[in-house]
Amino acid sequence: MCKFLNVLLATLSRLLFAVHGVLTVWRVVTVKGDPVYWLLLLGVALLGVEMGVTLKFTRSGEWKWFSPMVFLYLSTAIPSIWYLELSLMQSRMSVNTSLGSDPYLPASIPIPLTVLFNKILLTSIMPISNELSQLEPQNWVLGLEQTMLIVLVLGRWLMPKGDLSRDQLSQLLMVYVGLGADILDIFEIFKEKEVENNLSILVTGLSLFTWALMQFPLVLTQTSPSQCHLEDPDSRPDEAVGSCCSSEVWSLLVTVGMQDGPFLIYRLYLIVQEGVLNQSMIFFTCKNILIVLIEIYRIIVVQ
Repeated sequence: MCKFLNVLLATLSRLLFAVHGVLTVWRVVTVKGDPVYWLLLLGVALLGVEMGVTLKFTRSGEWKWFSPMVFLYLSTAIPSIWYLELSLMQSRMSVNTSLGSDPYLPASIPIPLTVLFNKILLTSIMPISNELSQLEPQNWVLGLEQTMLIVLVLGRWLMPKGDLSRDQLSQLLMVYVGLGADILDIFEIFKEKEVENNLSILVTGLSLFTWALMQFPLVLTQTSPSQCHLEDPDSRPDEAVGSCCSSEVWSLLVTVGMQDGPFLIYRLYLIVQEGVLNQSMIFFTCKNILIVLIEIYRIIVVQ
């Protein structure tokens, strides 16, 4: 029964990732008009193989420290987001240079294969497809970015717990929700007039976005404080405390190094060098500074 449940949960979580991955890549193919971008589906296409390997070689249906499933999904979703954001910038730049041009023409005319696929896909999911096709390009990209973070949290919730207890899993999910909300804040920077057509700023921001998302495949002991209560009573207290502290310090260092620290440097650069200074930027920069200081303080305390 337990094995059947693991297989069911593993299938549902990977199906969720696959559906969102296909939708994201489909949007890229629609925008670019080139079926070669379907190759981006290679990551989610390997989810079936990954599931078989994971269920065969793990006792609890999931790896302990790293999730190949999440990594394969991100290997499809992240490049797709890059292409869509870069296409949006090209559209904005084309509007600025030619007022009479269509604000969101694809880079090339879609070939018949792409047109045929899109027509079949749209007619098969009517009438929802009509509403989707009328969405603005900016709303498409924003929606895919937001749902990607939601899918990451739901996928982690659905997948087998592995060696995590329910208490640890619930805490990890709350951490993921917080990480996702903070990561999405960076996309608001791209809308600032001072940098909306600055390619280097966009590429740097997307690089930080990619780097921060690499926290999700890591099954860090973000929940390490609760492990003290789960330790075997016969184990030595010093070892338990030391283990908890080292795990928590490691988690904090990863968060500072992969998200809060780089995001703070990025925002400070935009304020000082690019002149992006408004109420929202000041708020998120102060929030970043406060979070980094608290995390550093926490690292010092638990050592």
